[in-house]
Amino acid sequence: MNVEATNEAEKEGQREMRNSFRWWRLLLPMVIGVGAVCALLWSEFRKTTFEHTQMGAGDLIWVDQDGDRKVDLDNAAEFLPAAAGDYKAITGKERLSNTRLLAYGGWMLLFALLANAMRDVGYVMRLRVLSGGAFTWRQSFEVTMLWEFSNAVAPAFIGGTSIAVYVMSKEGLGLGRSAALALATVMLDELFFLLFAPLVLFGVGLDRLFPAQLDNALWGLPVQALFWLGYAVIAVMKLGIFYSVFFRPRAIKLLLVNLFKHRWVRRFRPRAADAGDDLISASAELKAKPAGFWLKAIGATWCSWGSRFLVLNFLAAAFFPVSDHLLMYARQLVMWIVLLISPTPGASGAAEFAFTGFMADLLPLGASLVLVALLWRVITYYIYLLAGALVGPRWVKRTTAKA
Repeated sequence: MNVEATNEAEKEGQREMRNSFRWWRLLLPMVIGVGAVCALLWSEFRKTTFEHTQMGAGDLIWVDQDGDRKVDLDNAAEFLPAAAGDYKAITGKERLSNTRLLAYGGWMLLFALLANAMRDVGYVMRLRVLSGGAFTWRQSFEVTMLWEFSNAVAPAFIGGTSIAVYVMSKEGLGLGRSAALALATVMLDELFFLLFAPLVLFGVGLDRLFPAQLDNALWGLPVQALFWLGYAVIAVMKLGIFYSVFFRPRAIKLLLVNLFKHRWVRRFRPRAADAGDDLISASAELKAKPAGFWLKAIGATWCSWGSRFLVLNFLAAAFFPVSDHLLMYARQLVMWIVLLISPTPGASGAAEFAFTGFMADLLPLGASLVLVALLWRVITYYIYLLAGALVGPRWVKRTTAKA
């Protein structure tokens, strides 16, 4: 193998890794996300909505102006003054100041943190299984944190898989085998959605799953169209990865070698050829694995993703009585697929705005809903920016010193 090509590729990988920890890469998603929350709060603070009170305790009564027999708490025309009404007006600031933890709210917050921890436990276990025990528990944890961090700072539709491949190769797994492990991981994630999404659709029903208020609100397209577009992309990717890893790894090697045939990148061609050989070996190894191996990997994947979507249910239940936990859980699945097309790092901004649209009919409106959205993003997103900032520099120092 060409030593110069190896060294150059190594330096390039180190540069890409270090670039991920530049201050602006950490700050940008925070600015976008916090900016979205501030914009939502400002909008809600300026609104006056209405809420139901005990009979006779309010100063308004509801009048069905449009004849739909539904109370529209945002429509001032449906509420008229009355001496002993059962509705009252409330501002966004008042609604937020009145938000309190329920009697069992502390336990729900703890369960939300535990559910998010189980998400990481599932990822760590899966890395241990797929690597055949080559990664220690510490290595699996650090790779998971760096993978999540790279997902958080990269645009949602790109993800951080390339960084993850580099991290795993630096841990001694080999570039080709790392690529195969990353592809197998992506395949298992997509398998979860391909199987779980239909169960959710039939269990909840299409008429309840896609909020009407989001039609044309997200990038000018109906939310149901965005969901099916994302689902189709996942299906195509899953089939492509499965076919490449298990049936045509040599075709991937040929593609890699041809990509590096041009003069200005030719020095990396030996490295690409070696990576292709590693991929072929890893493919043969994965195909030879028994059913029990794949059942463990699938179980860890479902543990991780299943726990991830429980976080919001526990958070919401800490502050408000939730009428339909199954629908809230299902809406998150739809929202995650829709946000795959977001161009911002980790879907910052888009996730906060989408959240208020998807959950508006399941949780109290106004600033209280924005508060839950902020807590949800802190636990499931911002925490990984912090984890990457803490783990990353130490990992770079350790792997550089070992090299």
